[in-house]
Amino acid sequence: MLKSKTFVKKTRSGGVLKIVREHYLRDDIWCGSEVCKECKDEAPVLQEDACIESTLCVYPHYLLPDTNVVLHQVCDFLYTFIEREQGESANDCNDRAIRVAAKWYTDHLAKATWGRPLKVVLLTNDRANKEKAEQHGLLVYKCDEYIKSLIGNPELVDRLALTSDDQNDITGSKLLFSEHLPLSRIQAGIKNGVLLQGTFHANRDNYLEGTVFIQQDEKYVTEVLLQGLQNINRAVHQDVVAVELFPKECWVAPLSVVLQDDGPNDEDAEEDETPNKILTSKSIVRKPTGRVVGIIKRNWRPFCGMLSQSQIKEATRHLFTPADRRIPRIRIETRQAATLVGQKIMVAIDGWPKSSRYPNGHFVKSLGTAGDKDTETEVLLLEHDVPHQPFSQAVLSFLPKMPWSITEEDMKVRVDLRHLCVCSVDPPGCTDIDDALHSRELENGNIEVGVHIADVSHFIRPGNALDQEAAKRGTTVYLCGKVHTLGMHCDIPPKIAKTL
Repeated sequence: MLKSKTFVKKTRSGGVLKIVREHYLRDDIWCGSEVCKECKDEAPVLQEDACIESTLCVYPHYLLPDTNVVLHQVCDFLYTFIEREQGESANDCNDRAIRVAAKWYTDHLAKATWGRPLKVVLLTNDRANKEKAEQHGLLVYKCDEYIKSLIGNPELVDRLALTSDDQNDITGSKLLFSEHLPLSRIQAGIKNGVLLQGTFHANRDNYLEGTVFIQQDEKYVTEVLLQGLQNINRAVHQDVVAVELFPKECWVAPLSVVLQDDGPNDEDAEEDETPNKILTSKSIVRKPTGRVVGIIKRNWRPFCGMLSQSQIKEATRHLFTPADRRIPRIRIETRQAATLVGQKIMVAIDGWPKSSRYPNGHFVKSLGTAGDKDTETEVLLLEHDVPHQPFSQAVLSFLPKMPWSITEEDMKVRVDLRHLCVCSVDPPGCTDIDDALHSRELENGNIEVGVHIADVSHFIRPGNALDQEAAKRGTTVYLCGKVHTLGMHCDIPPKIAKTL
C-alpha cells in the first residue's frame, strides 16, 4: 500500500518547490513470536518460553523499549503507521507511534497465540508517555522499575544511566553553576562576535584552571584562560564550548601551584566545597580570561579509574576518581561498592546538573584488580584510545591461506637473494622476526650492506577490510608482555623463502 503526501514550498531564491513524501506500507510483516499461529510460518526470533524472571511482571512477556530503533521498524507496518497530527511535535508523534505499536502487539498476541498468554511490557523513561500509555490500558514501567524487579541480576541496576529526573533527585537545591545558554543564543553570539568557540583543555595539575583554544585561522590560535569552577562551568576536558571574554582589566595570570580535587568522599561534605575558590597569582603576565557560557559539543566517553568509597556506612552513592587527572570526579550510585573498591572500573557520565558539585554517572564494567599487569595494560589502551580489539572475520578473510609459499608470478617481479647469507638482528628465540641484514664485499672493494624487511604490503590490497583496519590502527603498539599489531604478523623465519 502506497501513502503519499504532497505540498509546495517556497525556496530562498523565491522559486516554488513541489515536495512529495511517500510511505510504503506493508501488511505482511510478521510479529516474530514462536507462539503466534496467525502470521506466516517463518523462523521465529521471539521464543515461546519468555522466561524473564521479574517480581514486577510475574507473567510471560515481551519487552518493547521506547527507542527510535523500534520506531524506524514499525513505521513501515500498515497497522502501526500513524500520521503526524496538527500542532504535534516530532517527539510526541514518536511517542504515540510507540504506544500504537505496543497496543497492536498486545492485541495481536492475545488472539494469535496458544498455550500461556504472552503480554507486552512497554519500557519508557518519559513521564508523559508513561501516563498516556497507562490511560490506554498498556502495561508500562520505567526502565529502573523493571530492572530492579529482575531476579538474580542485581548488578544491572548499577549500569542504568541516570535520567534527568533521577539527577535532580540526588542533587541539592543550591545552584552552584550558572545556566548554559541554548544553542540558538550561542550561535547568534558567535556570529556577532560576542562569544568565542573553542576546545576546552583542563589543567592536569590544577583542577581550578583550564584553557580554551580558539582557532582564529590556519596559523593563529587564541588561548582563553579559565579560573575557578564557576568560570569553567561544568566543561569537561576536550568539550567544544562557547566562551565569553572578560574585559581586559579583569584578566588574570595562570596559577603556579598544584591543586588536586582530593576532597572528602562523603555525599554531604562534597557539596559544601566552594566552587569559585581562587588562589591569587603573583605573576604579572596576564592572559585573556573568560568563562564558559554554553556547551556546543560534549566529548564524554567511558572513563577508567577507581572508586572512592563513601565514609558513610550503607551509602549507595560514591565518588569515582578517573585515571586522567583532567577529568573531574564522578558521582555514581552502586550497591556493590565493597566489591569494586581496589578494582579498576569504567564509568560513563550521564549529566551534570547546575546544582551538583560533580557530574553524575553510572558504572559500566570492571576491568580487574588495580596493580595487575593485564588490568593496567587495559587501562592504558582504553585511556589512550588504542584500538586493540581482535581482528574481525572480515579482516581475517583477506589473509593468505596457510601454508603459504612464493608463486612463479612472485618470482618474476622479485630479486632472488636466497644465495646471500642473511642474518636476523633479533635475539635468539624471538618469534617476531621481521627485519634482517646481509653484508658482502663487492668487486671494487666496497662493502654492500642490505637491510631486509618483511613486505606486509604485498598481502594488503587497497580499500579492503584489512587495509582499512591497518589505517585505523595506524601503528603497532608494544606493551609489557603484549603486542597489538597494526595488521597481521608477517615474519622472516629462517630457511623459508619470503617476499622482501
